Amino acid sequence: MDDQPQDENLIKLLVTSWPNLISLGRLLAAPLLVWLILTDHMFLAFIGCLLAALSDAADGFVARILKSQSRIGAYLDPLADKVLLTGLYCTLCYKGLIMVWLLILIVFRDFLIVGGTLLLMMLKKTFAIRPLMISKINTLLQISAVAWILFKLGLDIPAPEILTQLLLGGVALTTLLSGGAYVVLWLKLFAQQEIES
Repeated sequence: MDDQPQDENLIKLLVTSWPNLISLGRLLAAPLLVWLILTDHMFLAFIGCLLAALSDAADGFVARILKSQSRIGAYLDPLADKVLLTGLYCTLCYKGLIMVWLLILIVFRDFLIVGGTLLLMMLKKTFAIRPLMISKINTLLQISAVAWILFKLGLDIPAPEILTQLLLGGVALTTLLSGGAYVVLWLKLFAQQEIES
């Protein structure tokens, strides 16, 4: 009789863990994908990149279907994205496949977002952890650009360079826009903190 609540808690824990386990898998896949690129296994890296992109869509979908959004998931999902994409862009830059200035822009934006979040947490300011729409578009373009580069190299196809430039240009533009949008958001929250103090 007493075991029933424990069984229900275990089932609830397992159900709520699925989206987090998917995000954790994406986080742990980052070193493998970096190694595949460094060792010139570009097509395998492309497949891994594709699976990572699908897992990014899957964890949010599963969380909504199972109604199992969690506080840890709100942190783990964007963390997995940032670690994976930063690792991929650093590796592609090291291999000379993307421009150094683009890598600097991406990494600076990520530090800006993480720094702003940590500062708000230190000020004990409550806020919802939700990515902005422009940030979602930026993540989509970042993963699309990497996947396209790896696909092109993995199959060794003579693809038009203009598509690569358009994707990377889109990454640069949305990185700037999303960074600016977060700065505006942080300033509003800091101003609200000052008014409330």
